[in-house]
Amino acid sequence: MIRIILAIVVIVLSSYSLITESKTELMPYCMFFLGTLIMVTGLAELQKDRKSFVGYMFIVISLFVFFVSIQQFLILAGASEVTFF
Repeated sequence: MIRIILAIVVIVLSSYSLITESKTELMPYCMFFLGTLIMVTGLAELQKDRKSFVGYMFIVISLFVFFVSIQQFLILAGASEVTFF
């Protein structure tokens, strides 16, 4: 149920961003919800099968998407001089 809601949120945000051409304002939110969707999917895969490589891969990918989302939030907030490396 939560995967369906998250998928709908991601589709709505992405569609609105494409229609209005406001790609920079909504991208961090879209990436955050996409990362949450991938994380929930990975956790569901791990609950189905304990030794599933796909579940671990989804979790690693979601952490990367969260990292990118946080960077985009910082850039939009005007803190572009903050770097993680």
